[in-house]
Amino acid sequence: MPILCEPKPEADELSVSIGGDVRTADSLRAAARLLADDPAETLVVIGPETTTDEALTYSAALRLDRPGVGVILVREQVDVDLLTRALQSGVREVVATGDHSALRAACRRSREVSRRMLFGAAGAGGELVPEGGMITVFAPKGGCGKTMLSVNLGVVLARETGQRVCVVDLNLGFGDVAINVQLDPVRTVLDALPMTGHLDVTGAASLLTHYRPGLDMLLAPVTPGEAERVPSALVAELLGVLREMFDYVVVDTPPALTEHVLIAMDASAHHVLITTPDVPALKNLRVTLDMLDLLSYPREIRSLVLNRSDSKVGLGAEDVERVLRSPIAAHLPSSRAIPLSINKGTPITLVNPKHPVSQAITKFARQRLVRPAAAAASPGNEQADTGRPA
Repeated sequence: MPILCEPKPEADELSVSIGGDVRTADSLRAAARLLADDPAETLVVIGPETTTDEALTYSAALRLDRPGVGVILVREQVDVDLLTRALQSGVREVVATGDHSALRAACRRSREVSRRMLFGAAGAGGELVPEGGMITVFAPKGGCGKTMLSVNLGVVLARETGQRVCVVDLNLGFGDVAINVQLDPVRTVLDALPMTGHLDVTGAASLLTHYRPGLDMLLAPVTPGEAERVPSALVAELLGVLREMFDYVVVDTPPALTEHVLIAMDASAHHVLITTPDVPALKNLRVTLDMLDLLSYPREIRSLVLNRSDSKVGLGAEDVERVLRSPIAAHLPSSRAIPLSINKGTPITLVNPKHPVSQAITKFARQRLVRPAAAAASPGNEQADTGRPA
């Protein structure tokens, strides 16, 4: 039963948002007593009546004493400075006052993180657990080349392994996978809505758009407003079924850690994080890495890709690694061939496999993503292709 630190009557409204039975405490001292009496509890929500300094001090101490307990902070105003301080103090998420759905979702995510920390990700409750063939590609800032990389990884994995690959466009509001390969999104994720709760392989297959031999795609809705209609439960269901159907599933994501994105990351055996050598992109990725650490995602399943790595912008690869405090797994050089290939709807790894960008993506996939038993490339596969659907 979660603990809510907030004096009445404000506590009543927050309790409804958290959901279920909630124990309330009118001070952090009282909350600490409740927590001490219940060694199985894993969630503490601190309301806006508690000062930020007090809340962060409490969270920092709790992280050392009871690391399996998650702290959710509710504040009147949420800004970058607060988020940074909260992350440093061990707070799992900060939610704005009045955003009831966000608070409910944050509590659900925190409970799952705690469960995984304390009991492992055995999947006994039916939730998705990581498997080798699912890869989530993420960038916390738009314009870094995330969709370009997702599509080309799909092409390379299909070619290198000879196995079945699916690219999923999870950027439900502004997905670009279809336009990157000039596919007509006749069927999209939205068409899965009537199958929610009973989606099977046959139903999932009806949603796919074939691109080329060995490579299919699940496209995003055409109208941005339709994204709100896709529940997180359906995303989990879809990804679970697609893993049964394909050897590799590459998930392209929106530039934000939404609930849908976290579901994909939970289910993935590898996270590919892409950035460019500019300060805003690096700042956003640094904050993201801290968040992923707090959510207990293993660092060993994480690969950082630096796009436009040879850009003369005053930041070299060494500077990037110093800022991110992580090694770069792949360097993709700048090239006019990339926007040209996107405008033509032909991925660079298809139209020009020998191009330096294609070679960098292929090398990265071979080294980090292709499972040893699946490496079955043939010399004939290296020939250029038009990229048109078969």
